[in-house]
Amino acid sequence: MVRLLSLSRQAVYKQKQRLDKEYERRAKIVLFINEQRRLHKRMGSIKLYGLTKLKLISAQVKCGRDKFIDIMREEGLLVKKKKNYTRTTDSNHRYHKYPNRIKEIEISHPEQVYVNDITYIRVLDKYMYLSLTTDAYSKRIMGFYFSEDMKVSSTKKALQMALGNSKNSSGIIHHSDRGLQYCHPDYTNFAESQGIIMSMTTKHDPYENAIAERLNGILKNEYGIGDGYPDSKTAMADIVRVIWIYNNLRPHMSCGMLTPVQAHEQSYYKLRYWGRTAITANRCLSSSQPSPMAFEGRTGWARKGIKDDIPWMTK
Repeated sequence: MVRLLSLSRQAVYKQKQRLDKEYERRAKIVLFINEQRRLHKRMGSIKLYGLTKLKLISAQVKCGRDKFIDIMREEGLLVKKKKNYTRTTDSNHRYHKYPNRIKEIEISHPEQVYVNDITYIRVLDKYMYLSLTTDAYSKRIMGFYFSEDMKVSSTKKALQMALGNSKNSSGIIHHSDRGLQYCHPDYTNFAESQGIIMSMTTKHDPYENAIAERLNGILKNEYGIGDGYPDSKTAMADIVRVIWIYNNLRPHMSCGMLTPVQAHEQSYYKLRYWGRTAITANRCLSSSQPSPMAFEGRTGWARKGIKDDIPWMTK
């Protein structure tokens, strides 16, 4: 074979060594990817690269972002985005609808704007509903409530949890769609009594509440809560687990690749937006360079008691 190809034995051995090293490097990269996928089931390739980069460096494995994505593609590790949309908003009611107060402002620090939404979760042969209150700056889920209905009391409990996790509720802008739950006097009177300023979308356009809609997609598509559960107890346990992972372990490109919990302690970066969101959600923002990653992966979550072990459920 060596004579046939007119190659020296040394050249053949060097080529074999290169192929063996490449195989070993690829095997390590795939191993690191699979480790992260245990927590982040459908996370995108760029964020996944950010999470594995520290491990690659510590293992002395050289791999750039583009090569990392190529390996994921060749190994069949890229995931296809799911496209589904079900309306849970009923804005055909008699209650007062507030104007959109965040359309022209710059979101520049945590606890300036809270975005709110309700998303459905399939449990056996019916739907249950997850109410979420999220900080628009840090993307941290500040409060949530999982229930069998979309009553005002359910959304109110999510907001109460968010206020319990806030340093100061006075002056926070509460942004949501124009659904009955958010317009009902029981809800708005409670919110305004806490010093909250109400803000709402002006039409049936998910881009006017883009951060909340994006969060729903992340929880359902990347972490699988949209796949359904056999019973409500299993659903609740998994939702608590997923929200902790999302808040503490998932980096956001718009937050300089910080996790929501880390980003909530900062106010030095400007949020980044893309596409229609850049125009609709906040017209004042300009793109900024992402901050260096400043986090390490954590693989465990609370086992003893939720309030004792999960920091975002304690004040």
